[in-house]
Amino acid sequence: MTFFDLIRNMMLAGFGIQEMIKEFLDDLVKKGELSESQGAKLFKEWTEKAGKTSEQLSKNMSEMLTKTLEKMNLPTKEDIERLNKEVQSLSERIKKLEGQS
Repeated sequence: MTFFDLIRNMMLAGFGIQEMIKEFLDDLVKKGELSESQGAKLFKEWTEKAGKTSEQLSKNMSEMLTKTLEKMNLPTKEDIERLNKEVQSLSERIKKLEGQS
């Protein structure tokens, strides 16, 4: 299983849990153990907490991926753009020098 498959499965599990909690709260409302407003409030609180957890997970994953890429010492987009400009500049200089001969 790849890293991205793992993240995808975690997200799908999160959506499944959200649906299960909604169904659970709906059942409590039907049984009269919670009012509709209490159920809605609990669901809203849970989704907000889950959203914050999801944001933190995303931030942590991004930081981990950034650190991993830094350790791999791969060129960044900016590095490649800078090198392309430099190659273009050198090519223009060579053309000028060849034209002077």
